[in-house]
Amino acid sequence: MRRSIALNVSLTMPIHIQNDTLAAARLSALGDRIAAAAHGRAVELLAVSKTQSAEAIAALAACGQRAFGENYVQEAATKIEALRPLALSWHLVGHLQSNKAAQAASLFDCIESVDRAKLLPLLDAARGASGRDPLDVLLQVNIDDEVSKSGCAPGDLPALAEAAAACPNLRLRGLMSIPAPVADLEVRRRSFAALRDLFEQMRQRHPQVDTLSMGMSEDFELAIVEGATRVRVGSALFGPRAASHREPAMENR
Repeated sequence: MRRSIALNVSLTMPIHIQNDTLAAARLSALGDRIAAAAHGRAVELLAVSKTQSAEAIAALAACGQRAFGENYVQEAATKIEALRPLALSWHLVGHLQSNKAAQAASLFDCIESVDRAKLLPLLDAARGASGRDPLDVLLQVNIDDEVSKSGCAPGDLPALAEAAAACPNLRLRGLMSIPAPVADLEVRRRSFAALRDLFEQMRQRHPQVDTLSMGMSEDFELAIVEGATRVRVGSALFGPRAASHREPAMENR
């Protein structure tokens, strides 16, 4: 069942917003599951909206969701502009190409996928030029040493954290990771626990760090038990995702 809703904003592009009661029910059920796993601890929900339409995002925002995660800078740019009057919080969770860093720094509120030092001066300079508040950044760790996955090696994390903390227009907030999608949940648990240990080590050196982003639709409860402060959920909120697309550019490491 769907019914139209009215928002007290003027969107920058014509968007027909529907209040999808299924989306509201999914958001409510997900909130209950997060609360049950967290046992009173605050855990933020990031709605991963890659390949979703601006209409679908606006409908979920109307249900109370404020933070959204995107994988591709160019795809996100159109949605961010269309939905700017809703004052949503936008996070980049996909791999960031160096040639997209300046645009990303001006668009997003948080970049969760900083995985190499080369990105830091690019983000820092562009954010400073934008006139916006410092950009929140999370350092992405390749916790299971997967060849196909982005992220710095755990051993490289201290140096990368020092470099990020030294940038005046960036605000180091914590870690993000995507453990290997193995069927054995005990193996995933060990990966989440290893990330929590790295997070605690980082906090000793950088006490402002407060965000551990880990856990997705199929394992977020396990991640919360192991210390996640933010979970990234897409299909459990929006339903099955359409085939993804990639931006027409080579990956620049």
